Amino acid sequence: MHGRLKVLMGGLVALTLLGAACGADEPAPPPAPAAPFGSACSEVPSDGDGSFEGMMTVPVATAASANPLLTTLVQDVELAGLFDTLNTAPDLTVFAPTNAAFDAVAAADPEGVAAMMADPTGALADLLTYHVVEGQIPPGELAGDHTTLNGATLTVEGSGEAFTVNGSAMVVCGDVHTDNATVYIVDSVLMP
Repeated sequence: MHGRLKVLMGGLVALTLLGAACGADEPAPPPAPAAPFGSACSEVPSDGDGSFEGMMTVPVATAASANPLLTTLVQDVELAGLFDTLNTAPDLTVFAPTNAAFDAVAAADPEGVAAMMADPTGALADLLTYHVVEGQIPPGELAGDHTTLNGATLTVEGSGEAFTVNGSAMVVCGDVHTDNATVYIVDSVLMP
């Protein structure tokens, strides 16, 4: 009887060790990104291509094209010839002005906007690339100075879920993930 018990116990220990060893080979699933934050996040569709879940599966310019807050930005990105550039870049952080932000600039300086639109691959592209930083920056690392794709620096202040860019632009929906970027939707067009 003792011999049989020893064999059973030995088998049980072996199965337990084997199970533990097999389980150790399986990688842990990646952590889910934190939920986007900010007052304008409620304006993002709850399902479909423009939803947070839908935007996670496509690159940034394509994701923005499905977001109703960013239609003016997408039109300008296409006009400046930057749509494919943004979609194929490996890791970006984008400070994306809302439609209302572009409307405010157009109302405040119609001549300046007209001049910029007359030079879409020059002045407009320069302005738009000022809104893009290499690398995906999570909220915990967002505060500080960041060099943009146009070579100028922008400054983010704040913490948690309250951030300003260059002292005045408020992040109104932040930590939005696309396939290749982290997006912070802002209420003002950033000026270099």
